[in-house]
Amino acid sequence: MSKSIGQAPTRVAPVITGDLKSNIDRVWDAFWSGGISNPLEVIEQITYLLFIRRLDDIQTLAEKKARVTGGAVESPVFLPGHSHLRWSQFKNTSPEVMHKTIAYEVFPFLRGMGDGTTYSEHMKDARFTIPTPALLSKVVDMLDDIPMADRDTNGDLYEYLLSKIASAGVNGQFRTPRHIIELMVKMTAPQPADEICDPACGTAGFLVAAGEYVRDTHADALLDQLERKHFHASMFHGYDFDSTMLRIGSMNMLLHGIEAPDIRYRDSLSEGAAADADKYTLILANPPFAGSLDYESTAKDLQRVVKTRKTELLFLALFLKLLKPGGRAAVIVPDGVLFGSSSAHKALRKMLVEDQKLDAVVKLPSGVFRPYAGVSTAILFFTKTNSGGTDQVWFYDVRADGFSLDDRRNPVEANDLPDVLARWQTRDDEKDRARAEQSFLVPKDDIVVQGYDLSLNRYKEIVHDEIEHRAPLEIIADIETLEDEIAQGLAELKAMLS
Repeated sequence: MSKSIGQAPTRVAPVITGDLKSNIDRVWDAFWSGGISNPLEVIEQITYLLFIRRLDDIQTLAEKKARVTGGAVESPVFLPGHSHLRWSQFKNTSPEVMHKTIAYEVFPFLRGMGDGTTYSEHMKDARFTIPTPALLSKVVDMLDDIPMADRDTNGDLYEYLLSKIASAGVNGQFRTPRHIIELMVKMTAPQPADEICDPACGTAGFLVAAGEYVRDTHADALLDQLERKHFHASMFHGYDFDSTMLRIGSMNMLLHGIEAPDIRYRDSLSEGAAADADKYTLILANPPFAGSLDYESTAKDLQRVVKTRKTELLFLALFLKLLKPGGRAAVIVPDGVLFGSSSAHKALRKMLVEDQKLDAVVKLPSGVFRPYAGVSTAILFFTKTNSGGTDQVWFYDVRADGFSLDDRRNPVEANDLPDVLARWQTRDDEKDRARAEQSFLVPKDDIVVQGYDLSLNRYKEIVHDEIEHRAPLEIIADIETLEDEIAQGLAELKAMLS
C-alpha cells in the first residue's frame, strides 16, 4: 500500500559516518593541499571518477548476463581494445601509470562517447585536473571502497560532498538548505504521475528530494513497469546554464537511483519557454534573484507576461508558462516580490491572485541562507488555473528552522518547520485562527483591498500587552509623601550636626 501524504519518513542528514567520512575529509584536504581550492572543482573531479567506475560496473553486469544467456554483451561501453580504460583494470596499476592512463586515454574516451545518455552529454568538455599521481591514488582507493550497489550509500556520499560546497563558503548560492527543500517537497507531495521541473536546478537538490519522497510514499507504484520507466526517464527535468552544475546535478540524480533524468543546458530566461509551455505538473525551485537582464537578452514570451528586467519576476513568469493547467509550484522568492511597488511587481502579484490560485505564503527567517546572504525570503505556493480560484491565502511566519540564524548555523531546538507541515496539511482548520497567531488564513478580498500586497506583516495583528497605569493624582500624592519624608530626614540630620 502507498503511504498517505504526510507519512513520508523524515529524512535526516546524510548517514556518512566513521571511516568513510574520515576518508572523504582526508581526500578533500588532500585536494586543497594539492592546489585545488575550488570546492566545485573538487566535486567535479570526484564526479568524473564516479562515472568512470559506474561505466565499468554497467559493463560487468552486461558481461555476467551474457555468460548466463550464452549471447553477446549488449551495448558494450568498452570494446576489447579499451579494457585497460576500465576502472577494474587501471585501479591496480601504479599511481604514475594510472595518472597517465586517465589523463591521456580515459578522459578523451569519455569526451568522445556521445551515446546520447544524460550524463555523457555533459562530458563533452570534461577536463582532468587532479595534479599528482599520489592524490589520484588516494581518491581512487576511497571510491573503490564504497559499495556502489547501495543507492542510499551513494546518495549520502554525494550529499556529504555537496555539503562541502556550502561549508567551504564558495559558490554557496547553489545550495538551498536541505531541510527547506524537504519542507517544500513534503508540502507539495509529489505523485508518481507528476512531471517535475526545476528551471534553475544547480546540484538538483529539489529533484533528488522529490524522487526520494516518491520512493518513500509510493513504493508500490514503482513496481509498475510504465510508472517505473516514467520515474527514471521522464519524471524529472532540470535546466542550468553552468556545465559544471549540469554534471554535478546529473551525477547527484544518478547516485540517488534515477537512471536517465532530463538534465540539460538552458538559459531559462534567455530562451523561449514556448517549447516546454504547459508541460509540467510540479515546479520546485529557488531561482537566482540577484541582478537583472537586458530586454534584448530576455525571452520575448516572458516579457509578454510581465515587462521587467528583474530576474525574480521573470522566473515567476516562466514558471506560470511551464506549468500545465492544474500544475502547482513551490518557489523561494525574495521579500521584495511580496511588496515591491513597481508596476511589474504589482501586475505579477495580481496575476497570481486573480488569474491563478495563490495557495500560501510561508515567510522564512532572514538567516536561512547565511552565511552567504542575509536576504529575507518567502516560499510561494500556487496552482496554475488560468481562471482564478484564489479564495483564501494561508500565511505562516517561520521564526525558527532548527538552526541558529547567525553565520554559524548551528543546530538548535527551536524549529517551526514540523508545525508548518502539520498545519498546511490541515489548513482548513486554520479558519478560526486569529491573525495574531503564527499562521492564519486571509480572504482574497482583504488582499485585493491592500493592493495585492503579500507581505505577512500587512495582515498580521500585533497584540500589545495591556498595561494598567495609576491615576495621576495618586502618583502626585506619593511624590508629596516622599518629599515630606525627605524634608523630615534632612531636618533630623541638621539637628544632629548643630
